[in-house]
Amino acid sequence: MRLIGSGDGNDGAESVVMETRDAITLARERGVDLVEVGPNQSPPVVKLLDYGRFKFEISKKAKEARKSQVKTELRAVRLSPKIGEHDIQAKIRKVRELLAGGAKVRVFVRMRGRENQHPEVAVKVLKRVAEAVANEAKLEKAPTVEVRAISIVLAPGASLPVGASPGNNESNA
Repeated sequence: MRLIGSGDGNDGAESVVMETRDAITLARERGVDLVEVGPNQSPPVVKLLDYGRFKFEISKKAKEARKSQVKTELRAVRLSPKIGEHDIQAKIRKVRELLAGGAKVRVFVRMRGRENQHPEVAVKVLKRVAEAVANEAKLEKAPTVEVRAISIVLAPGASLPVGASPGNNESNA
């Protein structure tokens, strides 16, 4: 088998072909582990290293990588087409809280029964919410019709005016 690494931190410094029992004896003498890193090679490649420390360092690197990841959260706020004035103001406050926390917000209007015959009422409610939070959020996904609901997705950040498309640079002023 081909032995790489000396077990003292100088990995890759030496590469020697030796018998298996000699490699095991060498590993025991140095107080390290003999780890097979290339089983499909001819001869098989092994390495002298402290396996416990090796696993610890890998887990530490993985933990650091997870810590630096940014995880965007998608939260949902449900409305009704027949929502009252005070209730819609409370929902708008909740949407603002969620956006301030860095989450994307899916605002949807659930329609039941005959409400399904008038989707323009639901779009009007969604447009009202989007206009109310236009300074804090950008419209990431325009109103889309699902089975019994119409929804929009708002993301934190400044936005275009509601109804303007990202490619349209005309101003109405």
